[in-house]
Amino acid sequence: MLEELFFEIGTVLIIAAAIALVVHRLRQPLIIAYIVTGILVGPGIFALTRSPDVFNVMSQIGVAFLLFTVGLGLNWRNVKDVGGIALATGMAQVIVTSIVGFVVTSSLGFDPITSLYIAVAFSFSSTIIIVKLLMDKQDLDTLYGRISIGFLLVQDFIAMLILLGLSSINTGASLETVAATTLLKVVVLIPVLWFVSSKILPPLLRYVAKSQELLSVFAVAWCFLVASALVALGFGIEIGALIAGITLSGSLFEREINARIRPLRDFFLIIFFIVLGTRLGFESLSTLVVPTIVLSLYVLIGNPLIMMIIMRLLGYHPRTGFLAGTTVAQISEFSFIVIIAGIAAGYVNESALVLATAVGLVTITTSSFLIEHNDRIFKRLHRLFRWLEPGSILHAEREVKRESTQIFLLGYHRTGAELLKTIRKMKQSYTVVDFDPVAIRELASRREPAVYGDVGDESFLDELSITKVKLIISTIPNITISTSLLAYLKVRRFRGVVIVSAHTHQEAAHCYELGATYVIVPPVLSGKKFAEMLGKNKLAHRSWSLAGKSVDR
Repeated sequence: MLEELFFEIGTVLIIAAAIALVVHRLRQPLIIAYIVTGILVGPGIFALTRSPDVFNVMSQIGVAFLLFTVGLGLNWRNVKDVGGIALATGMAQVIVTSIVGFVVTSSLGFDPITSLYIAVAFSFSSTIIIVKLLMDKQDLDTLYGRISIGFLLVQDFIAMLILLGLSSINTGASLETVAATTLLKVVVLIPVLWFVSSKILPPLLRYVAKSQELLSVFAVAWCFLVASALVALGFGIEIGALIAGITLSGSLFEREINARIRPLRDFFLIIFFIVLGTRLGFESLSTLVVPTIVLSLYVLIGNPLIMMIIMRLLGYHPRTGFLAGTTVAQISEFSFIVIIAGIAAGYVNESALVLATAVGLVTITTSSFLIEHNDRIFKRLHRLFRWLEPGSILHAEREVKRESTQIFLLGYHRTGAELLKTIRKMKQSYTVVDFDPVAIRELASRREPAVYGDVGDESFLDELSITKVKLIISTIPNITISTSLLAYLKVRRFRGVVIVSAHTHQEAAHCYELGATYVIVPPVLSGKKFAEMLGKNKLAHRSWSLAGKSVDR
């Protein structure tokens, strides 16, 4: 039995590796390879996974480790910054998508109860898949990444409440009883977890950190302990693992713990996506071809468009709305659970689960591509979203700013905030540009010169007259934005100093080839350190054009 299980897992991983090589060669997200592997080794084709319980447990461990590492890196200041927009978009997206989805599903001939279950199920997006893709792109800490994680957690909480409600229907308990019990648990848990994370964990971590091996074992054990405790209280593994990571996020050892958990997380996540593929059976799919196509298009196009409109109503730029919208262009693991709960309760036919698996395969694979290339896609389609861009008030503000500005600071989040302190001391007029309305409102309240807009849009750069300034600093670590800006400046023969940001040394080298004077690589050079360099360097003095050519690369 043990040898059979060993060879079973080994065979599945070998097939996954072979398909991953092909997918990587085609420059596609590796998630696609793992899902395809699951389809091939699942019961529908080769039936190589004869120990489903083992694979299911391994996949749940992958989910736990993923959300544990997300919790470790969770910055409370960032959560506070996007908390309002996350709550608003998360709730509005679920409500609006469910209503529209109900209309679409009903028009396809499904009865009202089945339509309601499918509409609600398809309103949720996969936190696990999106977090993995955003981590691979290094976009977790971007504006749209933080907003996406925020509203996905809101979605998960709503899904948990819905599942608790469905379970209460099956057990006979009233919804009021379930809601009151859940609220009581939350009220008790918050002070308990705060006390543990602030009073008990710090001295305990200092002791276990004397041995790196002991620190690793303790971190894994803590993840399982907290997750298991919350599961026992009626919450999901996902919420429990996330909270376990959050309780360790303020410690001095979070980076070391993260580095040691990451290999485990990546291995078990591969199993998770393979297991997801094995569940995508296609029995009786021939009768559901039209609903599959229609609902897949709705999830892939309708969900992002709904998100864009919601975010625009809340003051966000179409680029932010589009990038965040691509993260909701697939259905979630909760979608399958809701459908299964409906089947168990006798309200939904089993064909709905087949439909969900087909839509899941289409949307998960397609949205992986959309998220991977969302910057490039928006650049090609941005003209279609002109109607969502800011109106004449901001245009008037741009006209005022561009005449006297000598320094443009593009991007205010983190690094930009540190640099702004130094720029103020340079005794030169400056303007901050950002497409986060929260950042713009914060700057405006402090009477800082700030403009709301997308620096990836050439027409916006034209309106700013950005080529007439002496110094441009972009703290946006997005290679698409950086290269687009550099190409724009090169065509217009910009003679001043231009500083951009990149994620890696390879991206930095490409930026230098395009004419960057200096490239900030945030993992290597912090905003605070660069601010010190900027303050000491002769960039801060009078000879801007000459200084620009002498900056050490």
